[in-house]
Amino acid sequence: MNKTITHTILMVRPANFGYNAETAENNSFQSIDGADQHESIKAKALEEFDNMVAELRRYDIEVIVIDDTSSPEKNDAVFPNNWLSTHSNGHIITYPMYAPSRRVERREDIVDQLTESYGYSKRYGFEYLEDAEQFLEGTGSMIIDRDNGIIYACLSPRTDIRTLEKFAVLERHNKIIFHAYDRQGELIYHTNVMMALGVNIVVICLDTIRDEEEREELVSSFAKTNKEIIEISLDQMEQFAGNMLQVKSKLGEKYLIMSQAAFSSLNISQIDKIQEHTKIINIAIPTIEKYGGGSVRCMMAEIYKPATK
Repeated sequence: MNKTITHTILMVRPANFGYNAETAENNSFQSIDGADQHESIKAKALEEFDNMVAELRRYDIEVIVIDDTSSPEKNDAVFPNNWLSTHSNGHIITYPMYAPSRRVERREDIVDQLTESYGYSKRYGFEYLEDAEQFLEGTGSMIIDRDNGIIYACLSPRTDIRTLEKFAVLERHNKIIFHAYDRQGELIYHTNVMMALGVNIVVICLDTIRDEEEREELVSSFAKTNKEIIEISLDQMEQFAGNMLQVKSKLGEKYLIMSQAAFSSLNISQIDKIQEHTKIINIAIPTIEKYGGGSVRCMMAEIYKPATK
């Protein structure tokens, strides 16, 4: 029984999706081109969101949909995995966010709803660290191998090593940290845009990791934990091929969810390797990717229900 993937995810249906200049400071995946077409962008994002939910449910994946509140306005509410994580040990955790405009995404009513539905026993909040400018944006910042108790994280303005250490101690996980750089030589803002971890696979852009020792430590850890490496290029990463999430259906069938842009960037050999381990679901979300700078993985907060005794 693996713990790394779940069959239940939470998604937030956006009320005011749009380009966020504040987050674009260190998210090179966002585009400002045409960003002034607010109503058109919002309408297209809603259509893409609803289609994604329908597609996931078609494959018998459990999706909890929460409606975003229209006020305060939240351009990035569609990416809940940055402020919330749940854990089978009964913990539910909220996180410190880099952009002040995103901090209003944290909603206690959602935390309360999940706690009531699934019985989480401990509630932890790291948002007090925002005052010290120590950020950790949930499972955007961290790729968690729950079966082996390992956190993978590339450090950036949004992923502070001190906050990461607090999380690692709380969850009793080991951490493997590294530095990953984009084509412009800037630190990549979130680990989950250059790396995706499944039960037996890891999709990763190793070219982003310039330090040989850091790269070797990662490769060694993947070997020890029985993960086949599927390497992607910088070009493919820029098409969100690192932003994937493996989930399972209610019957236990494994699926790797990716965007249509990510899927189209892969070559036949990469697709074949992935399909040796898992089926693929690819979903078109071009508007959300272009203006939000995140893809399908960012839209899904995994729900790990507390283990029953």
